[in-house]
Amino acid sequence: MPSARPGGEETHGPFWSEPGTLLEHVPVAVFGLDDGDLVCYWGPGARDLFGYDATAVLSRPGAVLFADGPRGAPDPCARLTERGRTQGYWRGRLPARHRDSTVFDCGFRAFSVTGSGGPSVVMVLASRSDELDRVKTNLAFLDALFETCPIGLVMLDQDLRYVHLNQALADMDGLPIEAHLGRRMDEIMIMSDDGEYQRMLRGVALGGAPVVGTLVGMRPRGHPDRDQVRSVSFFPLSQAVGSRPGVGGLMLDVTDREQAILEATASRRRLALLDGASTRIGTTLDVNVTAQELVDAAMPDFCDGAVVEVVEWMDEAEVFDPARPLFTRRIASGTILPPPATELVSGVETVRYPPGSVIHDMLRTGRAISAVVNEEFLARTVLIESRARLFAESGLACVLVAPLIARGTVQGIAMFGRSTGRPAFTRDDVSLASELASRAAICLDNARLYSRVQDIALTLQRALLPSALATSPYVDVAHRYVPGSRITEVGGDWYDVISLPDGRVVLVVGDVMGHGVSAAAAMGRLRITTKALARHDSEPDDLLTELDACAQEAGIELATCLYIVYDPKSGVARIASAGHPPPLVLRPDGTVEAIDDVLGVPLGVGGCPFRTIEIELPGNASLALYTDGLIETRGADLEVGLKALRAELGRTSGPLEAMADRILASLLPAPPADDAVLVLARVRRAH
Repeated sequence: MPSARPGGEETHGPFWSEPGTLLEHVPVAVFGLDDGDLVCYWGPGARDLFGYDATAVLSRPGAVLFADGPRGAPDPCARLTERGRTQGYWRGRLPARHRDSTVFDCGFRAFSVTGSGGPSVVMVLASRSDELDRVKTNLAFLDALFETCPIGLVMLDQDLRYVHLNQALADMDGLPIEAHLGRRMDEIMIMSDDGEYQRMLRGVALGGAPVVGTLVGMRPRGHPDRDQVRSVSFFPLSQAVGSRPGVGGLMLDVTDREQAILEATASRRRLALLDGASTRIGTTLDVNVTAQELVDAAMPDFCDGAVVEVVEWMDEAEVFDPARPLFTRRIASGTILPPPATELVSGVETVRYPPGSVIHDMLRTGRAISAVVNEEFLARTVLIESRARLFAESGLACVLVAPLIARGTVQGIAMFGRSTGRPAFTRDDVSLASELASRAAICLDNARLYSRVQDIALTLQRALLPSALATSPYVDVAHRYVPGSRITEVGGDWYDVISLPDGRVVLVVGDVMGHGVSAAAAMGRLRITTKALARHDSEPDDLLTELDACAQEAGIELATCLYIVYDPKSGVARIASAGHPPPLVLRPDGTVEAIDDVLGVPLGVGGCPFRTIEIELPGNASLALYTDGLIETRGADLEVGLKALRAELGRTSGPLEAMADRILASLLPAPPADDAVLVLARVRRAH
């Protein structure tokens, strides 16, 4: 607050009002009295309170500002300055006099200020008593409001962090006041509204319209077992009284009154969990991956730990006998609890449940059931003492077991567990677990059936591929067949090495387009037919013509084939191709050549002739035959893969087996996206 000195000099005194301070709301007069009790400083607030301009009061006795006391009583001004000098600080109330001679009650604060080497000055702060009483009453009301109001009161900053709250709100949240301060609201509340509550608060914090009486469903983290409905009102805070921008709010627990909203909130939470599970479970046709997706979808919103086990039935027609033990195989597990819970859920692979177990109770009815983890449960369900001890020490207080039923058969079980820090499973939770298990069971059954079909196809394919290739003193062969990942069904890739009269050797590689059992069966027919036709010593182009006719008769619509006959006496290789990627020749000097002038059309198309070309191979030259799975990369042209194979072939040398391993390691992704065949043949001349 500016002060005036003798001579009209305006300067800042020891006190002045800053915007946003308490002095804005309580007018304060500031003036100074020298050793002679003369006015030596005079602020604008003093002018407003007493009615004197600085020129009219400076250097005048301070007694002019005070009402006369009772006869014989000490002079009020002298008493104030004397106590200010002797006590260092004094406060009290005295009658004050306005310039217009009106008297009013005033509160004074007086203290001595001594300048460097100068005389002491008593600085005085004065305010009307009624103004002070008003502010004190307001502050007392606010203190009483925060301490005794049964409605939750809160102040949040712009980042929605708690700045101030009352005990009523802390009790509602189930956490002490200190646990709130500095934390964001979303760290205290569990919401199921996709962030709508947070967006509403941010809008108010940014100066939006107040929110009055809005009903919100939530679950405080301090009461994780208690859903609440609150009537909330929020308003933007100004920067008055030195506060930062933010949000002020009132909250009232109306759970009993708004039970329908509470139930709707719980329903939304269950639907959100089911919706999330629908998108997360069954993304692959892998049984183990699908089971783990169920476990991950259930945590942490629904439970603290979960396992999925498949039942080891003798066959699908086996009838459940409650008098016999049940054997399961654990294929997925997970927990958010610390050890020993992690060891409990993941420490076994095969589990044996005795008759009378909770699992038997569940299978007897075919419905999900919940159970409390106590001595009776452990004695009925857990046979191994060490496992029972782990269960008891894991922190799990209750379990919920749901059957995985598909096509009328129990495929397995899903077991969910909750710790002592969460509420026990309710009837709605049992219903939700049943729905989760039902959806997961369909996905698991699809994955299991797919695995069975794939296993049949793989078995068929491996049976049709050569177990031992023909040998020749003039041709060394290294061969590799790499099946695609389990995400991709088996393909129709095949290869063979056939001995002909006069020491000649046939190298053949083919690929039936498509995947699955039909592709594997078509591959087997073509391989057997090729081997039979090769015995007739036909020219390569004639053999492909016959093979094409057989493909059309068998309904094989598209297949490729590369057929090479090598004569060690002349060193000549006769080559014909039915739309297959070109062979590569690695010459002894390290150069690599692609024989790409003999392509032809795929088998099964019909109507297009094939042709045979001849190339002469030097001694120790190597041929590379392969299928497109070796050079095909998603999103890239085949030429890119072919160029990479040529480069890798040119960099390799030494034994063929080692060359084959290096090429596959360099070119194939892990896991490979498609079946791939590589045949390396190093030729020698007959002398």
